[in-house]
Amino acid sequence: MYDPAGNAIARDAAVVTFVEAAPPAALGHLVHRFVSLRTDVELDEDYRFHALPDACTYLIFDQRDPRICGATRLRASSQELDLGREFHFTNVRLMPGAWAGDDVGEGPVEDGYRGDLPFREVARRLVGLDFAAQQRVLSRFVGWLAEKGLVRPEPAIARIFAHVDDVASVADMASAACLSPRQLQRSLKHSTGLAPHDFLKVLRLQRTLRSHDHSAYADQSHFIRSFRTATGYTPGRFGATFDV
Repeated sequence: MYDPAGNAIARDAAVVTFVEAAPPAALGHLVHRFVSLRTDVELDEDYRFHALPDACTYLIFDQRDPRICGATRLRASSQELDLGREFHFTNVRLMPGAWAGDDVGEGPVEDGYRGDLPFREVARRLVGLDFAAQQRVLSRFVGWLAEKGLVRPEPAIARIFAHVDDVASVADMASAACLSPRQLQRSLKHSTGLAPHDFLKVLRLQRTLRSHDHSAYADQSHFIRSFRTATGYTPGRFGATFDV
């Protein structure tokens, strides 16, 4: 099972609360985690949040301003987002390829949602609830999206994940997905926004973050260079700065 590390939390951010929760079993093929990120007090300086590439789509709800919500993807490299001195976000991290809707952005969600989906209505329901109650609201929302066909499993990606430990190249991915390279290109671009080589980079990075397995890289220099390209940090500095 693909288990991405989606976020890196600064080790010195003691007054920032980050909580993840697994979804109900019935949604486990669509949702990786429900996520809450908030400040407990006003910080002395802006907080920079390190979002790791994971090929997931996020449903974002700003609890301080419920108008700001929507669906977004990350790029194939890490993004440091300036969240300011006070914030409270409740998010759904969907499994890669699960989002089938058109209303999806790239990067941070900073503007009010203007689409036709009930993001704003859901955002208003979340305000003031504890995280357990928010998960129930979000589970119903994901269930509604599934009924509408806006979230659904992506078979090609599911096949790749079933053989993810054996995937070392784009050709391996195509073989695991039972697709030609051209079909794989179209499928991944449509479902994740990533080209196959970028998707492979994400899988390699996530394997390293979760298991410290460097076997997907040709040698130590290749690993360090790729890690720095993906995260902006050397492995040593990253480990000293962030908790994953």
